Amino acid sequence: MNMKKNILILLALLPSMLLAQSQPRQVVDGIVAVVGQTIVKNSDVEQAYVQVRLRQGLENEYVERCQLLESMLISKLLVHKGIVDSVEVTDDQVEEQVQYYLKAAIRQAGGKDKLRETFQYSYDELHDQYFDLLHDRILSQKVEYQLTENVKVTPAEVSEYYAKISQDSLPLIPTQYEVSEIVIEPTISEEERDRVRGELAELRERIIKGEKFSMLAKLYSQDPGSASKGGELGFFSRGDMVKEFETAAFALKPGEISPIVETEYGFHILQLIERRGNTINVRHILLQPKTSSDDLLKARITLDSLADEIRKGSITFEAAAQKYSNGPSRAQGGTVTNPSTGGNLFDKEVFSQLYPGVGIVGMDENEISNATSFTTTENKSAYCLIKLNKKIPEHKANLTDDYDRIYNACLQNAKTEKVVEWANRMTKTTYIRISDEYKGCPNFRVNWPR
Repeated sequence: MNMKKNILILLALLPSMLLAQSQPRQVVDGIVAVVGQTIVKNSDVEQAYVQVRLRQGLENEYVERCQLLESMLISKLLVHKGIVDSVEVTDDQVEEQVQYYLKAAIRQAGGKDKLRETFQYSYDELHDQYFDLLHDRILSQKVEYQLTENVKVTPAEVSEYYAKISQDSLPLIPTQYEVSEIVIEPTISEEERDRVRGELAELRERIIKGEKFSMLAKLYSQDPGSASKGGELGFFSRGDMVKEFETAAFALKPGEISPIVETEYGFHILQLIERRGNTINVRHILLQPKTSSDDLLKARITLDSLADEIRKGSITFEAAAQKYSNGPSRAQGGTVTNPSTGGNLFDKEVFSQLYPGVGIVGMDENEISNATSFTTTENKSAYCLIKLNKKIPEHKANLTDDYDRIYNACLQNAKTEKVVEWANRMTKTTYIRISDEYKGCPNFRVNWPR
């Protein structure tokens, strides 16, 4: 068994395939399979194969293509089932994902005006391509969920699954770290908050009197992601932004300027550019109150003194975190949650992005760092202490250290088997034709017509 692959690999590849499908095709196209009223083209298989080869190297070319074709056939079966059962996919659901991929295309091209130069398609043409692809993707995912939502695996099944994996197929897990933190983010004075509100009010007044919002955003906004684009954020839907920002944005009419809005990131003014279905595009100017250097110095001194008390045993790190920290991990005694996985383990790269000043690699278990400056996820200045709770050296995946990973792989395998069983039944009642080129595939798990 191979933990790196499963029969539904196509869904994982779709984001990169979407962009690849926008590139000029270099293969001679033709139909390699028909499922119901849908087709799979040679170029679809080739583009997916290129993505797999780039990600995990070249193995057996024919076998790889066979696996990818089977993933596509199953996806087409799921879409066919969704159409027959009238599974609903709304335009708004599709449009939300279309905007996500259009943004990725614009970033790759270096701007909306360079899309045709990069992909040979305009914004509207890419939109239509993505819409059709993503409609089918969402439909297939809904049907797959209906088929697999009740699939469960027991600890015994996880152990059995692990025992059947050859040692050569086990992935190598990099060194991982479990850490706790104590964070002191100094309170910003009301005088500083008033100063920022006043500056933003002046900018708002200048816009109302005729100056361009986008130009002032480029000059003054402190949002690094949007300032260079005149404050434009691109289309988003409800639930994508923090509540205060979202409420103000969706209340605007096109061209209207919002009052000053306060969020955890600072103070904003917004302008609605366009509303499209349940998504909107706005531009904003963000100004952030600054913590004074005196308050930051006090935070550092406080944490250095606290570190000494913890090292002497006067107080535990966990108790100190609950008493003094104002970070999000305070309630769990300082133990930090990895935002990428939801677990408590970090690899070096992710940890270093969050705490660039802490040399975690050189620390021993139970060691506490000195007070170190860092920037919070809200882009605010703060100081922290870090305790290394546990270090798990680089190793091959095992049940002791990596149970969650293996459990998820086992669960996905069980869901895949459920879908394969269903597909074998569907082939008996669905028109399916596969080209002679792929009839000899040795590794199909579904009994496709030959």
